[in-house]
Amino acid sequence: MNTHSILRILVTPLLGLLSVACSAGYQGAINDAEVHLVDYFQRGEGAEALIHNMDKLNIDHAYVMGLPVIKKWDMSQPKSPRFVYGDDAPVYYYPKTDEIIARQIESLPKQQQERLHPFLSGINTTDLNAAEQLERELKFRPDFWQGIGEIITRHDHLTALTADEKPRANHPALLKVYQLAEKYDLPVILHSNITSRRENNPLYLRELKQALASSPNTRFLWAHAGTTSTLTKHLSLDFLYDTVSHLLDEHDNLHILASWTLADVIMVKGKADPRWVELVKRYPDRFVIGSDIVGSFGYQEKALMSWAPLLNALPDDVAHQIAYQNMLTLLPGSSG
Repeated sequence: MNTHSILRILVTPLLGLLSVACSAGYQGAINDAEVHLVDYFQRGEGAEALIHNMDKLNIDHAYVMGLPVIKKWDMSQPKSPRFVYGDDAPVYYYPKTDEIIARQIESLPKQQQERLHPFLSGINTTDLNAAEQLERELKFRPDFWQGIGEIITRHDHLTALTADEKPRANHPALLKVYQLAEKYDLPVILHSNITSRRENNPLYLRELKQALASSPNTRFLWAHAGTTSTLTKHLSLDFLYDTVSHLLDEHDNLHILASWTLADVIMVKGKADPRWVELVKRYPDRFVIGSDIVGSFGYQEKALMSWAPLLNALPDDVAHQIAYQNMLTLLPGSSG
């Protein structure tokens, strides 16, 4: 029995883990398909702290990544910002985020490294050389990187703060990145808002569809199904179910990364919307669950447990797929 297994036996009865919290229905394990090891200042608690929290919560595997931009402390501001939206100073692309992630993972024992699946994200998404830069890193650390993302395109306030050209899912620079992902058998996590805060319709759908169609053999994980806290606060998003349903039907390479604010759409007053339950049952291999924690990990349990109503409403085998197995199947060499 390995050390991780012993630790799980010791802590599971004591800490109210995820499987226990789902005791009304699903009682299986949950992996985490979206962990940002750093925040928008490229600071974080570190990979060792993440492993400790995963042990505490009975999480076996996590997709881990940095953030492709960093917040500037502008000289016009009297103090350093504490949050990315704390003032109107810009964010700018920060390629070193990938090196930060790699060094943290490489510092761990081999057994712990195998539980973390690192994604590359440190590119300017409007730079036509972005794919070349990613490939250079893939060759520098062969067989280390297991995905690309989170690629951040339209993201309301964050887009507004991004210096220079604004990103979009169908930008020619990103079309090259998607082709690179296919070449190396890497999944891509893509954040692309479905709309703007003033348009309760799928305003940016065409951009996403063009991205999906450009690389039909690339596995895309659409982060939060294009939602953000800004959108869920200001819009009903009543069109989203039909939009996601049609996209899944039309694009076999699309997967939904169920994280962050998508829970606000799917779960109404603590219960899973029956339409979304049926959609997951219809496409049981096309959904994965993530926490979308950023830099610190105390919120990981609460974020993952927000999906308990959905998991409890599903048959156990389907719940296991979206909570645990699908994210492993999407990794290089595992898809079929």
